[in-house]
Amino acid sequence: MKDTSLDMSRLVAMDGGQATRLLQRIREASLAGDRPPMAPRPVIGASWQRMRRLGVDPDRQRTGRLILAADELEHRRRTTALGEVMHSVAEGLGGIADTSLQILVVTDEQGRVLWREGNARVLRQADGISLAEGAAWAEQVSGTNAIGTALAERAPVRVHSAEHFVHVLTRWTCAAAPVHDPRDGRLLGAIDVSGPATGFHPTTLALVTSVAKLAESELRERHLRAIGRLRAVAAPILCRVGGRAVAVDTHGWTAAVTGMAPVDRLPLPRSVRPGRLWLPSLGMCTVEPLPGGWLLIVEEEAPPDLPSRVVLDLSRPRRWSVTVSGAAGSWAQELTPRHAELLYVLAVHREGRSAAELAADVFGDPTRTVTVRAEMSRVRRHLAGVLAHRPYRFSEEVEVEVVRPEHRADLLPHSTAPAVADGRADSGTNSGADGRAAGSNGPSGT
Repeated sequence: MKDTSLDMSRLVAMDGGQATRLLQRIREASLAGDRPPMAPRPVIGASWQRMRRLGVDPDRQRTGRLILAADELEHRRRTTALGEVMHSVAEGLGGIADTSLQILVVTDEQGRVLWREGNARVLRQADGISLAEGAAWAEQVSGTNAIGTALAERAPVRVHSAEHFVHVLTRWTCAAAPVHDPRDGRLLGAIDVSGPATGFHPTTLALVTSVAKLAESELRERHLRAIGRLRAVAAPILCRVGGRAVAVDTHGWTAAVTGMAPVDRLPLPRSVRPGRLWLPSLGMCTVEPLPGGWLLIVEEEAPPDLPSRVVLDLSRPRRWSVTVSGAAGSWAQELTPRHAELLYVLAVHREGRSAAELAADVFGDPTRTVTVRAEMSRVRRHLAGVLAHRPYRFSEEVEVEVVRPEHRADLLPHSTAPAVADGRADSGTNSGADGRAAGSNGPSGT
């Protein structure tokens, strides 16, 4: 069967005018509900579907609305880790963007433009579409665009000409790559190069992606230096502690331990204060502040009651979390995309899944058991007392609730896992928390 889908290699092989005309025909036919001459690229088609569900008007939508006040913009600049690497980003892309008649844009995780620089004439043109400092470029505000779509997909994206959903952007081309915090995997924002569509160059996306990886590498090096400083402070203190204790940074990364096996990282709740804190992996701890982190002293008294309730929140785009609660208290942790997939599968299949079954559920390949076991080892290290194994499952005593997005089609939108695709099959809407996990056979039935 002849392949009728568009891909970037075909687009690059065309001259500029031919590519622009083809994309316009694809866009016009797709938005009109007609059959296009070629299907849009999968990443673009998926984004256009999201725009329709969100009710974005391709002809009347104003891009970049809701400009931040100057004090709020300055606050976001000061508090983002991207500020620590902005010099490297500008050094890697600023001059290139200027000479190639484009601009460099750096946003936060919500798609808010924090910094921009580049060619003066293009900066003035960007003002006309509100690609300005403080403007919002998430998909739900500005439609399909490299910044918003890269943040939604958590992957590098190029959006060229009529691949933009909103008409006013169809004379622009842009390439963006997300930046993640190496300390916790959290999405920090995106790096983007944008300009008139006539300035399209096939290497731009690779260059932007390389600079994003460079920024992550610099953040990782800064983090390792901070861990080293914390270790130097904590080591003499741990020598005087009897029993089990661990020094961690504010993200839970271990600097030093005593009386227990070391682990790379302990998941911490978003808010940690001096006093007593219950952690699923350690039990009740006494928390003392350290410069750049915390000292956790494990209390050696009788263990607290086991957790009794788990809430798996998949309702927010790109911010998935699990909350564990019981008589001893509660604890919440944001999830990586892979761990969100695994916990979703286990919540749906309360009877449990073998490593081969999980591999088929997540990868569509039952032979990838080594990868599954490694990931489940990490998950179980964080959720002691909640997850059992042989088979992998939530403990029978634990009540499990899954909070889904309003539209089932938005369930873990990044995921290609067959089990998640099955969960999206009903494209209807939910009321938010859809009660307890479907398919369970224990106390958490639907």
